[in-house]
Amino acid sequence: MRVLVLGGTSEATALAALLAATPGAEAIMSFAGRTRAPSSPIPLRSGGFGGAEGLWQYLEAEGIDVLVDATHPFAAQISRNAEIAAARGNIPLVILSRPGWMREPQDRWTEVPDMAAAAAAIGRETRRVFLAIGRLQLAAFEAAPQHDYLIRTIEPIAPNLPHHRIIAARGPFDVEAEERLLRDEKIDVIVAKNSGAAAVFGKIAAARRLGLPVIMVERPAEASGVGVRAAHPAEALALILGHGPRAALRGV
Repeated sequence: MRVLVLGGTSEATALAALLAATPGAEAIMSFAGRTRAPSSPIPLRSGGFGGAEGLWQYLEAEGIDVLVDATHPFAAQISRNAEIAAARGNIPLVILSRPGWMREPQDRWTEVPDMAAAAAAIGRETRRVFLAIGRLQLAAFEAAPQHDYLIRTIEPIAPNLPHHRIIAARGPFDVEAEERLLRDEKIDVIVAKNSGAAAVFGKIAAARRLGLPVIMVERPAEASGVGVRAAHPAEALALILGHGPRAALRGV
């Protein structure tokens, strides 16, 4: 049974470990390649496919029986491509997506639909802003150049922002360290994406402790509804194994 896992999350890595230990499963992990490739217990490929068409061609050429979308909740384009390619090839699609963070009564969240709205929500008055959003959408904050930004990313960047400082770091980040960072840097407001990841929840918990406001960018709307969803790697594995090889289903 051949499985392609579109990865990039800790859940994808956990699922890969389960697949590696499953007799009869032959899995490949695909990684977008925007940051350093993670370690993987199954064979790893890096780079894009060339859109939905290229992904469909890959699925057919490699005889993939089940496609798993275990990408980041904000990787909307690859998720759309996965749905299109799976539907075209009549290939089962399993979507492994962790739940988002839930707002608590003491949280001071302003929920916004995208990064442009997040930049506007900071306000006109100059503030010290912690951007913990990765590097791909920093351009949205060029519309608010008056703020002083602390930016944390995995890879080196050079944003077009007149007032900023870069921290290069990879999670997990615990709440005590995040609280110290917010205090030491005199942060006024945090901008974060509702990724739901435990490894980076520390900043949200620290903001809760300190009573700091968080501008929370909500996840993109779910696409067409193709595929079945799982919240945890073990659940995704059960769904994968429930399909079986396509060749067997066709009587080949």
